[in-house]
Amino acid sequence: MKTKKLIAGAVTLLATVTLAACSSSTDTDIVTMKGQTITVSEFYEQVKTNSSAQQVLLSMVITEVFEEKYGDKVTDAEVNEAYDTMASQYGDSFEAALTSAGLTAETYKQQIRTNKLVEYAVKQAAEKELTDENYQAAYEAYTPEVTAQIIKLDDETKAKEILAEAQKDGADFAQLAKDNSTDSTTKEDGGTVTFDSTSTDIPTEVQTAIFALDEGQVGASVVTVVDMTTYTTSYYVVKLNTKTEKSSNWEDYKDILKEVILKEKQADSTFIAGVVSQALQDANVKVKDAAFQNVLSQYITSTTESSSTSESSSSTEASSTTESSSSGE
Repeated sequence: MKTKKLIAGAVTLLATVTLAACSSSTDTDIVTMKGQTITVSEFYEQVKTNSSAQQVLLSMVITEVFEEKYGDKVTDAEVNEAYDTMASQYGDSFEAALTSAGLTAETYKQQIRTNKLVEYAVKQAAEKELTDENYQAAYEAYTPEVTAQIIKLDDETKAKEILAEAQKDGADFAQLAKDNSTDSTTKEDGGTVTFDSTSTDIPTEVQTAIFALDEGQVGASVVTVVDMTTYTTSYYVVKLNTKTEKSSNWEDYKDILKEVILKEKQADSTFIAGVVSQALQDANVKVKDAAFQNVLSQYITSTTESSSTSESSSSTEASSTTESSSSGE
């Protein structure tokens, strides 16, 4: 699933917000100098409108709420495993990456833990979406397994030349793939691939083009795919070999469709925001400083409380239709 990470950074601001929240009526000096002091309240007034400080507070609220509600659902072993995996990916540059993000090993593990708590909550909520109606919708969008051949190229002009060759009577598509494809994982097999519409290995654009073909047919045009992680463009020549006949009963695909529904919900930013919003409502979150109204409004609609405002008249109502902010990358 793709739940968005809590925004890292400004670890010192985390301490600042905590210090300000916990200070007593007697203000505390942070810095003293000849003829002047800087107090906790003065510093707080300066930093509370800073965007980093606001994101830190949001992170703190989400962490507290989800820790209270789901704290026993995530183990230290899970957190450490995720931490070690990321450390392994970064190698010797991991410590520098943490420092650059304003994190320490401890604060990064806390971030991982909060992400996993939110992920757990989202998965639980997604399970409730396994209705017949959603199964039917997923079934209608599902295409069973096909066997096809693809030729991947980096140059559009070359791709058009290969397409013209592949469309000729008696063309050897497998040999064209072996001689020209830049996809090392498939070229030796003549570009052969087997997949259904749940595949994450075959680009969506390529899947769509292949599903529209008849058995034995080569695509009428080159399929263009832009990789949004690297911003590189690839060009595909495709051919459909065989397709599996689709059953008329969605229950024949129930296990597959279940995973489709769950993954869709877990990647839906609006759905995630609704889960976070509901958790904040259940926790009766109230915003007491107008400076923080906007950052929390992405999840809750709230009224700033003064010390004389009664609890009953200032309860915060959660909104489940807002877009997702950072929670759980």
